[in-house]
Amino acid sequence: MKKKPKIPRVVIGTVLVFLVLLSVFMAGHDLWRQKQAQDTFEDLADLVTAPEDPEESQVESSAPEESAEAQEPQEEQRNLSLLFEQNADCIGWICIPGTAVDYPLMHTPEDSEKYLRRDFYGAYSVNGVPFLDGRCSLESANLIIYGHNMKNGTMFGSLKNYTDASYYAEHPTIELETAAGKALYTIFSVMTVQKDDAWYRFLTVDTETDFLHQIRYARECSLYDTGIIPTYGQQLLTLSTCYGSSGGDGRLLIVAAKTE
Repeated sequence: MKKKPKIPRVVIGTVLVFLVLLSVFMAGHDLWRQKQAQDTFEDLADLVTAPEDPEESQVESSAPEESAEAQEPQEEQRNLSLLFEQNADCIGWICIPGTAVDYPLMHTPEDSEKYLRRDFYGAYSVNGVPFLDGRCSLESANLIIYGHNMKNGTMFGSLKNYTDASYYAEHPTIELETAAGKALYTIFSVMTVQKDDAWYRFLTVDTETDFLHQIRYARECSLYDTGIIPTYGQQLLTLSTCYGSSGGDGRLLIVAAKTE
């Protein structure tokens, strides 16, 4: 019986070194792509917060100073028109003050997950861009917005912190700014569900009874009691991201009610 030829150790060693180098390269490449994506978002954030008219700002700054009592703090407004001009799929900006969530919001009803793996300009991106459920409009009773749970904490990666009630207490408000202006939503429920949960089918409200039923469900499923009970007529906003084992069906939902 013939013996099988042994593979030389030098060949095995070469293959192992190659595999290690390949793994290091792939990991480095992923980090580079994530850095590129985050740089793009930061550039977009700078773009929408830049003064609309620098000359006008200069004129205003040269006006006589008012007394401290007469001055009122001005709320920062984003100039979203520049984003709308660059990409018609963009419908607004989603932000949770004091967190990493500070991104443009996309909406493509004909292809709901178009920006699941694309950047703002349409190129491939592992980060994607937060997007509104294709079945929704900005007038829907429940705005469901999706974003990736990135391990580095970007996109919706920081939402897992809401499983701790103390984090919620520090960041209770979600901002959604659109062409119609800025709206504020107060978080009232933090839920861990499966991707086929009934909440994903809650988009419209037919009656007050139906609305109260949905609110009761969200509060009962919440990881803790926020003490906030939305009333009929308030628009809801849901942030959805993956949760649990990688590639699993678990989802984390942050649910808020419009207050302003």
